[in-house]
Amino acid sequence: MHRRERAYYDRDNNRVVRPFEWGLPFVVDHANGDDPRTVLRRHTENVLRDSEQFYDLPAINDFNLDGDQLTWTSAVHTDAVENNVARARFFPAKSRNRRPRNGKPANRAVVVVPQWNAQPESHVEACRIFNLLGISALRLTVPYHQERRSPELERADHLVSPNVGRTIQSLRQAVLDARAAVRWLTDAGYDRIGVLGTSIGSCISFLAFAHDPKIVAGTFNHVSGYVADVAWHGISTLHVREGFGNHLTLDELREYWSPISPFPFIPKLAAMGRRPMRFISARYDLTFPVQLSQNVIAEVRGHHLPLDVVWLPCGHYTTGEMPWKAIDAWKIATFFRKHL
Repeated sequence: MHRRERAYYDRDNNRVVRPFEWGLPFVVDHANGDDPRTVLRRHTENVLRDSEQFYDLPAINDFNLDGDQLTWTSAVHTDAVENNVARARFFPAKSRNRRPRNGKPANRAVVVVPQWNAQPESHVEACRIFNLLGISALRLTVPYHQERRSPELERADHLVSPNVGRTIQSLRQAVLDARAAVRWLTDAGYDRIGVLGTSIGSCISFLAFAHDPKIVAGTFNHVSGYVADVAWHGISTLHVREGFGNHLTLDELREYWSPISPFPFIPKLAAMGRRPMRFISARYDLTFPVQLSQNVIAEVRGHHLPLDVVWLPCGHYTTGEMPWKAIDAWKIATFFRKHL
């Protein structure tokens, strides 16, 4: 299985090792010549003290649905014009299947957050499966992907990169875009909203889940507690790790990227009411190393949160192969059929 994972990794030969940058302008307005480590450490302290402000979603007045394409102005303004238009593809269920829940009808929908460098048709099959269950789906285009990708990029390199500050900005933007998708669904009359995230999408969707009580259930496909550890140890981010060189340590990066990592926000969930979660991990994962998945699972269970865990006998890339793809889809679909 590990040989197959490495073979899938080797198929993509357009990865670029980009130079290390602190990227302070992406996280603070004025660094005032301070040591970058001091600026980033202070930023982490401020966010963890008040993450509700960091992930607060402002008013959005320009949602526009044209056919199945939903667009709006992203809450985070970047230096890439294309990336500032948030996008999602809407898959409405033919019948909303207003299944009574606690004596009240429920209009159900799932926000789908794909993996890094996902292709346009990625997760479309999952959206159509949701439709068969009477559940609508809204597939988010993650920052720097598809139409949001700058013309000079072959891959969505700006989402996770050796630029410390830009990565913080990019993942914050992704979380706010996911929350905006939830808001649009709420305004459209959906009152039972779930979130499905895969790989980096699981991190994005978990952060949205931890800051948006309107999301009542979540399935997180491939999980880890810290973005830094995945970037440092995963095979899919070897080029990112190479870009960091010896400019900082893993412990430092974990601290600076804590605001965009699930682990620090797990304690918040207990105060947000009982909202079921399903973690799906792969026993032979080299992209999200298994120990990292085990660590975040143990932390969530240590807080006695409503979590169930599925372990697939495959790896990260091979989750997209039969029969594991079918098992994964079944575990996702049955979770949302039960909890939405």
